Amino acid sequence: MFYYWLHMIYTYLGSRIFWKNIKLTANLTRTRRVNILDCESFRFMANSKYFYYMDLIRYEVVFRSKLYDNTIKKGMFGVLASQKIIYKKPLKIFKKFDITLKLEGSDEKWVYHRQTFEQNGQICAIGFTKSGFWKHKQVQNMREIIINCDSEYEIRPPAAEVLSMFENDYKTLKINN
Repeated sequence: MFYYWLHMIYTYLGSRIFWKNIKLTANLTRTRRVNILDCESFRFMANSKYFYYMDLIRYEVVFRSKLYDNTIKKGMFGVLASQKIIYKKPLKIFKKFDITLKLEGSDEKWVYHRQTFEQNGQICAIGFTKSGFWKHKQVQNMREIIINCDSEYEIRPPAAEVLSMFENDYKTLKINN
């Protein structure tokens, strides 16, 4: 956990001080290297670390775009409603990989992202997230937030296949209570 917070502080400081601002709706690609702390005993990146890198790139977009000023500075906090990942091939230790964050669309409550992991030109995993912002125990209107951050962006709903991944989440929670 200490490593996570150090990385998050680095991302915050780099985003707010050193790196140029980006549009909230722009695709962002980061090149990373699988280090020894990311790996399980078989020399491949542990499954839990994929989610870790997905978090970092999402927060980098928050910090580098107008989203930070329109949400966190106004007392809102980010919530991750659901997250899915499809693994195809493991990421190898000490090898570089690219993670690309792409905005898939949004509705009133949530924004949906696709996060692609590539190594040596091959897709190794694809993650999908459903996230939003809360204030006073309520989900905030994501469409308003996005328009305040990027007035040129044309709001579009996510593709049906992305929505279908998340449609049974609440049913699963109710069944298991």
